[in-house]
Amino acid sequence: MSRGIHNADKVANAPLADIVGQSQAMQEVYDLIKKVAPTYATVLIIGETGTGKELIARALHDYGKRRAGPLVAINMAAIPRELIEAELFGHERGAFTGALNRGIGRFEQAAGGTLFLDEIGDMPPEAQTRLLRVLQEGEFTTVGGRQPIKANVRIVAATHRDLRQQIRQGLFREDLFYRLNVVPIRLPPLRERLEDIPLLARHFLDRARASGLPGKQLATEALEALKGHAWPGNARELENLMRRMAALYPQEVIGADAVAAELAEAAPVAGPDGQAAPMTLEQAVERHLASFVAAHKDGMPVKELYDRVLAEVERPLLRMALSATRGNQIKAAAMLGLNRNTLRKKLRELELPVVRGA
Repeated sequence: MSRGIHNADKVANAPLADIVGQSQAMQEVYDLIKKVAPTYATVLIIGETGTGKELIARALHDYGKRRAGPLVAINMAAIPRELIEAELFGHERGAFTGALNRGIGRFEQAAGGTLFLDEIGDMPPEAQTRLLRVLQEGEFTTVGGRQPIKANVRIVAATHRDLRQQIRQGLFREDLFYRLNVVPIRLPPLRERLEDIPLLARHFLDRARASGLPGKQLATEALEALKGHAWPGNARELENLMRRMAALYPQEVIGADAVAAELAEAAPVAGPDGQAAPMTLEQAVERHLASFVAAHKDGMPVKELYDRVLAEVERPLLRMALSATRGNQIKAAAMLGLNRNTLRKKLRELELPVVRGA
């Protein structure tokens, strides 16, 4: 059974165990990986949360010319915005409060290998400018440093956001987008490759058994029930479901009723008209925080989480108010119930542009 991609130098159909799928949509992804992996081209992986973007980055590294070097990943959504530049480029002793020693950034850590910039759409503007300069000049300086350091890495970036929409909103640099989007790879959501669900489900059950959970199988009717689900969380949601069922259900062969019950438990509540009720703001925040926690494989950050979450809610709220009032800060402040000076302060802190009449 062919589950993944293969190196062009190896026998055709050699598997890459962690990438699972035989659908046409996934075959196109495999073909792109085979073509671009042996090159030094910058790649932008585009896909919804839970589609497996990190697995694609790993494949590009493992089958590329830099596979003998390290693969270093950094999640932009998981780093406080004021620390991103130091995380990427390193810092000198005394460069900022708390910098007691020189810190090596991810660019230096990834020297000779691949640097995976996950959730690049969450990179703040000042870091975007600095990253663009590195891509243009091929070198960088540490925060607080003056000596140029050669950037000896291949860049693979990923995002679940629409970067073109962010460009239109002034949130992402257009010139940086074109530097990153040399070879785009779109990773299809699970709902676009339903034929892969049986393969994925068995794969996740096998992984659950390897981690110590009881071995399980799915009845044919159960697989059909899985194909009828919308999968907003994509393959990650399916994996979580398989692990939960392996842990909680005593029967060796899981039937359609059990699957339907679990999916119903996770489904949104229907409104009075019988349609699924829209997700509340609280539910949306909880889902975002769940993804945020999942991104921290080495543990949650211990600083400034509260301020970061509040800032992520404030930004779209202030942008909405400014848009509704066409950039009139007096009207926007009244709409929000804020003092005008307080609004101005928040706009400065969040680095939000204000364009009158826009």
